[in-house]
Formats: sequence, structure tokens, C-alpha cells
Amino acid sequence: MSPEDLTPRQVAERLGVTVRTVQRWISSGRLPAHRVGARLRVSRSSLGEPSPRPIHSLLIANRGEIAARIARTARRLGIRTVAVHTADEPAPDGMDLVASIVSYLDGGALIDAARQSGAEGVHPGYGFLAENAAFAQDVIDAGLIWVGPPPDAIAAMGDKAEARRRAAQQGVPTVSGYDGHEQSDPTLRGEALRIGLPILVKPSAGGGGKGMRVVRDAADLASAFAGARREAQGAFGDERLILERYLAGPRHVEVQVLYDAHGIGLHLGERDCSSQRRNQKIVEEAPAPTVDAELRARMGEAALSVAASVGYTNAGTVEFLLTDAGSFHFLEMNTRLQVEHPVTEAVTGRDLVADQLQIAAGEPLGIRQRDIRLTGHAIEARLYAEDPEAGFLPATGRVARLAWPGRGVRVDAGVSEGDLVSDRFDPLLAKLIAHGRTRSEALARLRRALDATTLLGVRTNLRFLRWLLAQPFFVDGQTRTDTLSLVELPGPPTPSDADWRAAAGALLPSRGIWAGGWRLNMEPALLLRSGDEVRSVRPAPDAPAARDGETAFVDVDGQSVDFNLAPAPTVDEAQRHAAAQSGSALLRAPMPGRVIAIPVAEGASVSEHEPVVVIEAMKMEHAVVAPLSGTITRLAVGVGQQVQRGDELAEVSAAEGDAGERP
Repeated sequence: MSPEDLTPRQVAERLGVTVRTVQRWISSGRLPAHRVGARLRVSRSSLGEPSPRPIHSLLIANRGEIAARIARTARRLGIRTVAVHTADEPAPDGMDLVASIVSYLDGGALIDAARQSGAEGVHPGYGFLAENAAFAQDVIDAGLIWVGPPPDAIAAMGDKAEARRRAAQQGVPTVSGYDGHEQSDPTLRGEALRIGLPILVKPSAGGGGKGMRVVRDAADLASAFAGARREAQGAFGDERLILERYLAGPRHVEVQVLYDAHGIGLHLGERDCSSQRRNQKIVEEAPAPTVDAELRARMGEAALSVAASVGYTNAGTVEFLLTDAGSFHFLEMNTRLQVEHPVTEAVTGRDLVADQLQIAAGEPLGIRQRDIRLTGHAIEARLYAEDPEAGFLPATGRVARLAWPGRGVRVDAGVSEGDLVSDRFDPLLAKLIAHGRTRSEALARLRRALDATTLLGVRTNLRFLRWLLAQPFFVDGQTRTDTLSLVELPGPPTPSDADWRAAAGALLPSRGIWAGGWRLNMEPALLLRSGDEVRSVRPAPDAPAARDGETAFVDVDGQSVDFNLAPAPTVDEAQRHAAAQSGSALLRAPMPGRVIAIPVAEGASVSEHEPVVVIEAMKMEHAVVAPLSGTITRLAVGVGQQVQRGDELAEVSAAEGDAGERP
């Protein structure tokens, strides 16, 4: 049968009528039909439908775990995969063809790569240009198939102010706020006071937690507006802001929707994404622990109405804030595949990437809402290159050792042993997804999987994830969006004597017994440093440590802790140690990044917790603050300078009467 032809049953499914009705229309001549052999067929053109455009070759305009995940489905469907990568990163494995580009944000280069490789479709994944309406239109104008929603829908939902207004027009509740065009500080301040503090300041043009600030005191409004504008401009090229009443303790619940080009829309249930740090998700699950069938139906209908209001097609997610009373408020719509889509796949049995490709090719979904069944429970944990003990700031390094869990869980990974993790890209390294008949079973499987995971060479949130999933509030399904800001988080891991000896054992071969470790009639010893601690250590042979260059890495309760050979102390270090004893403090960069602001000058007086240096990393700002009240005696960096984790930034001398040893 030609792809142009439809059976009477397929026509009935598209039009929402019975097969008998279609047969009557054909018999009466109301619906033109023709015979193929002994059977009647209806052409798509008779229904005003475009003919499908099958995708045989697909360019994946992304990297890391999402590129590998899209390729996995494409290969299963017999679609040739074309990957892209920049010159300073290794070519991805498992692709049919690889093209080199300068930047993942260069839409023209991506389209050229698609044309030159013979790709018919472009899948953007998430991040980069996935929600860029202009890029989507350029792909379409180039005669390629865009695997995503229409550009107009992307633009409408990408403007968070416009999205709020559209949701309200559909009768979907929104949080009290301001989404107007007037953006002056006096206007925003007046609106904030009208709404009532605390408020949430958000960029109008983007999401992902970038630029968001909670303001509880009117005195902080001006600095919040300024900081949010800088981040919004840097991340999205648009400094417009919206204000929303800050809801204390809601749950973050989102609904997965699918719309095909034939007007059929359905939702695949919800996901709970309330486990967050810095307004970004860490753990997601489906279904949400507190959503029953009646609430699921109401939220699903609201999500579909929002999507339909912009003529949506393909996969999308409508996000809500859910209160304990069962009321929900529209938050935003993400016009792309979500990071957390695997938990929905696990409980519905669907492949969302396959659904995206099918819709993009012009094919109908072929299912209705009544066909969707949720089976069991699924939980996903995101493994990030970040330092939970330093405020979840991004971390960098080379993966010196890597081990994933065995069977029983799904691992979507975008990193391999030996890979360099830089600060150029999102710090997401992998996702671990567990599915079970019950939530308890899924949680137990995920905890076992995290316990079986090892990653050395880069600091990650693995230890934190193990801690989080064992907490009573998570086990009981009581996590809210602000929970992690209200509980005491685990402190830094403390290496044991065995850990120090393991590190020394890994470093000893590079030194040799004649290079500082050998002592007459005694076991060799090395002088090691980890953090601020220095020890003389006897190496342990065959210890479970990894090494990269002159640094050893040991797994301490799930965290990669680094050890280096400690040089003899210099005069400067001795002087700084003495200064620390007298109450001075040396400020160091908590992560790699670029200095974008220094709001103080040498000789200036500062108060405890006052910002001294502002660093931008991953298009987000991080203020390094004074740990004590005193005077800035030295600034070691300038605006625009790139810094690495641990680099000296400034020195603060304690104010008179505030001296004393500082930790």
C-alpha cells in the first residue's frame, strides 16, 4: 500500500468516527476512494493531509548523553545517524557519520552539516538550539525535517510572559505575578510590592533555573533585578524579567504531552520533579506520589489545552506548581524533549524519541488517550559534575575511572573513562533510571545502582544522591521544591587513613624510592595534600585509587577526593598561614569560570557575607563572599579573567576585635 493511501479504519481514527460511517461516506460518494486490488483506499489528499516524509538519515544537533540516547532509537528504527562534535572534543562513538563543527550554537553550520551528510531530518535534543524558533525555521526553510514543534509554538511558549498570558486565557490557573512589557526598575519594584514579598524574579526568555532569584526583602530588589538581567542576557540574549509570587513548599509536577499533525493530542501522565537544588532538578519520578487519577486527568486536560492554544505538534512538557490542597498553577511549557523523559517511557512503555520521529515524518500517533496505561513506578537520578560541598558549583577534570551498575537499571551516559569534563557544557554526565512494580521497589533498585557506581577524577553529586534517596522525606514521598534549602546537607567527606595510603600508593610509582619517598631502614613515605590538610603517608600497595598525572583520586563514600604531592612550604605560604592565625582570610575560586564583577576595591571595608568577586560559570553567576568583616588587603584577579578551582581571588583582613583563628 502506498504511503499516500489510507484504509477506512485509518480514516476513522483520524476523524474520530466509526469505520461504518467512513464506509457510508465512500458509498455515497461524499468521500472519494479508489481500489487497490480488491480493497478500498482513501488518499491523504482527500482529507487535506500532507503525505508523510519518512526520515532515513538524521542529524543529531547535540552531544553527550542525549545524543547517544537519540541515536539508540534511530538505529533501532533503521535510520542512519549523523553526529556532530567540536574540534576539541572526541568524536562520539556508535554513529554512522560524524561531522566537525565550531559550535553547537552555530545553526548555519549544523544545517550545512545536515545537507553535506545527506541527512533528511534534524533532532535538536535539549539545550543549545532545541528551543530556538529561528533555528527551527531555518531547518524547515532548508528543506529539512525539523523534529520538534512548529517555530511559532516554540516562540510563543519560549516567552514566559506570553506563555503565562496564554495559559490564563485557557482558564489554567497561574501564580499571581507581573508579565508586562514595562521593565524599568521602578515599575518592577512597584509590581513586586503589589504582589507581596517574597517574590520570584525570573527571565522571560528562558528556564533551567538560570537567572532566577527569590527576594524576601525589598532592600534586595534592585540587586536581584540587576543580577537576573545579566544572567538572562548572557544565557538567552534577552534581559526581560517576569515576577511571580513565591509559593513556599509546593511540588513541581509536569505533564508530558504528544500532539501529531492530524490533530490528535494526548498526555502520558505526570512526573514529580520536586527534588531540586539551585532551582534545577536532581531526581524525578513517575507517577507523582501524591497525584491520583482525578487530579491526573485535570492536569492532563490543562496541559493539552495550553499546548493546543499554540497549534502544538510533537513532544512537549507543561510544568505546574502543585500545592498540598491539590490546586495547581501553570509554570511554563518546555517545547522539547525533557532530560527526565525516561521515567515516563518506563511507566508507559513508549519510546518518546520514536514518537517524535513518527510525528515529524507526518505519521499519526495511532493511539488515543484511552490506550495510555501507567504501569509501576520509575525514578531517575541525574549524575552531575558538581561539588555539593561547595554549593553545587560545577566541577571539571578528566574521568580517571568509571564503573556503571550492572543489569536491572537503565543508564543514559554521555561520558566515558578518559573523557575531559570542561566548564564549556552542561555538567550533566549521566542519568540512572530504575523501574519497579512499586515506588519502594524502584527506589531500592536505584539506591543499589548508585552504590554500584564509581566515577573518579571529577567531583560529582554521587555521594549526595546516595544521601538524598535515603532521607525519610524522600522515602515517604514528601519532597518539596524548597526541601533541600531547609534541611542540613551532608558535610565534606573525610578521607580515612586507608584512603590516604591508597592515594600515596597510586602516586609512589611516579616518584620512585629515590624521589622523596625512600627512608633508610624505614618504609617509604610521601608528603601528600588533600584540601587544606597535609600528611606524611606510607603508601598502600594495590590500593583502589586512580591517577591522572600528578593527582591521585580516591572514592570516599561516593565522592572523588583528590590528593597531590605536597611541596615544601614557601615563605609566602608561611606568611599566609600566620595571617590566617591572626584572623585574615584568603578567598579562592570555588569552581572554574570567568570573573564578571568585583564590587569592592583594595582597601575597602566589607561586612561578613558581602560579595567580593562574582564568577560566571555555565551562564550562571556565583558570588564569592567575605567570610568575615574586615578590609580587602589584596585583590588577585581582574574583571574578565578566567580562573580555575582553587585560584586565589582576594585576601580579607579581619576588622579590629574580630581577629582569631579562622577555619
